[in-house]
Amino acid sequence: MNNGRDIAAMLTTTFVTWMGQRTTAVALPLVALAETGSAWSTGLVGGAVGLPVLASPWWARGLRQRLTTGRALAWVLAVQVAGLLIVPIAAAVGTVGAPHLAAAGLVTGCATALSGPAQRALLSDIGDRLGAAVATKLLTWQDSLHRSTMILAPPVAGWAVAVAGPLPLLWAEAAGVGAGALLLLTVRGTVSVAPPGRPADAPALRHVLARYADIRRAVTMSGVGGLVWFAFTLGLAILGAQTGRPGLLISAGMTGYGLGSLAGALLAPLLVARMPALATMATGWALLGVAFMVLPAVASSLVLLGCVAAAGGFCMPLGISALNRLISTQSAGADRRAAFAAESLVHDGAVSIGLLAGGAVIGAAGAGQTLVAAGVAQVAVALLAGPWLRIPRRFCLRRPPRVKTDEGRGDVRAATGGLGTTATGACGRRVPGTDGARRRHAQAR
Repeated sequence: MNNGRDIAAMLTTTFVTWMGQRTTAVALPLVALAETGSAWSTGLVGGAVGLPVLASPWWARGLRQRLTTGRALAWVLAVQVAGLLIVPIAAAVGTVGAPHLAAAGLVTGCATALSGPAQRALLSDIGDRLGAAVATKLLTWQDSLHRSTMILAPPVAGWAVAVAGPLPLLWAEAAGVGAGALLLLTVRGTVSVAPPGRPADAPALRHVLARYADIRRAVTMSGVGGLVWFAFTLGLAILGAQTGRPGLLISAGMTGYGLGSLAGALLAPLLVARMPALATMATGWALLGVAFMVLPAVASSLVLLGCVAAAGGFCMPLGISALNRLISTQSAGADRRAAFAAESLVHDGAVSIGLLAGGAVIGAAGAGQTLVAAGVAQVAVALLAGPWLRIPRRFCLRRPPRVKTDEGRGDVRAATGGLGTTATGACGRRVPGTDGARRRHAQAR
């Protein structure tokens, strides 16, 4: 099994698909506006994409556990290609309308809800074959490639639209995702596919979050960050319009954030493995919150605003890499795939909700005040969900000891010095005397 080839195929697929998505984000609204003549249709695809993602805990639970090989993921990308082709084919025959845009969003949303978490889980499985810390490094490099498209895609899309119009970019994205599907056909999995009719092999997302406390804390931070992200994108855009500089503040902020994010992504593989994961993520979220709070105060200078945004952007890859490290090291198999899916669901769903309500919130509170409130929320969740506020062991509720014997069954005798091999009491403490009792019994025999 060629691990290097599998890794190269998966990372290349990540870069190609994200490059296509970011270029299409520029082209698709232009195609929708030109074909329908309606401004509201420009966001129809994006809105429709979010619906399958939000509903994925119900319809994707069983499918998620079967995406353990590159071949299975290739079929998911093939479905995505079919969704991506709906709009350009309809445009080629001159019949693009709201139903075509909605259908494209729903089909690609279903594929995206499955492919993103499954690709990260499969890449982690490959890394596990190569060493304990390799999975974290691979996920960090994957995130670095994802973030590099934030810098590369917009100028490429602008040039392509100026030269040939927006429609060729839609064909190009479908071709790129199709090429990624072909690459994934060569990737082999390491986990056996869960047989049908085995619900234990397809854990519910809420059960996985309940089982892993650190992952639950990290996912909570990710969700709050996604919920208030609108304050940065919509907030800077509206603040620029209100101060007579339409487009300048959001351009400076996004450019600074993208450059800082890319710099952080390049350093993340070297730093994250050496730092405590949950503390690293909480620190990154808190620093981004501080950056949000400072942005309104430096909005008079585009250079200062870009620098503050770059500082916040630098922290994000470190935090996301720490989140990936938590999931890849604390879970495995079905739990790992469910954990990645839960993080994707919480974050993406929160982003959708934030963007949906963000305009009304900014209109009621003001752009500057919304940015400050969003920053406070991120600092607060970092303090509450970080590793600093934990219940001390002495305050744990006392429960009857849970005892495991050689056969894996509970044995009350172990809790009172009997014959069981291991007794686990409250807060995970071993009940003293059980192993000694077993040795004394063996000697007496």
